[in-house]
Amino acid sequence: QVQLVQSGGGLVQAGGSLRLSCVASGRTLDRSTVGWFRQAPGKEREFVAAISWSWSGTNTYVADSVKGRFTISRDNAKNTVYLQMNSLKSEDTAVYYCASRGLGIVTEDQQYGYWGQGTQVTVSS
Repeated sequence: QVQLVQSGGGLVQAGGSLRLSCVASGRTLDRSTVGWFRQAPGKEREFVAAISWSWSGTNTYVADSVKGRFTISRDNAKNTVYLQMNSLKSEDTAVYYCASRGLGIVTEDQQYGYWGQGTQVTVSS
């Protein structure tokens, strides 16, 4: 069983930056994938970014809508994954969720079995 606890988020002006954290407990994140998703009011949840690592190395994938602005990274020692969000736009406003699954990056949310509690990100224009 994996528990994911998120932190970060809040209110920021357009062009600003925020960093979201996702701390895992109950099991190490080795040989697993952590993804970030977001859901804006009235819209479906969408994939943002994911990171996967195993003995063979680390892989990341970032959605086109945030590529060049958002970066996903991890800290093994802290069992934590981060989503660094720069050059934020009003359309980035959403509730952000982290989620984990086994090895292999996928963009479908139903493929992720464990979810964080969600955190609100609001970008004012």
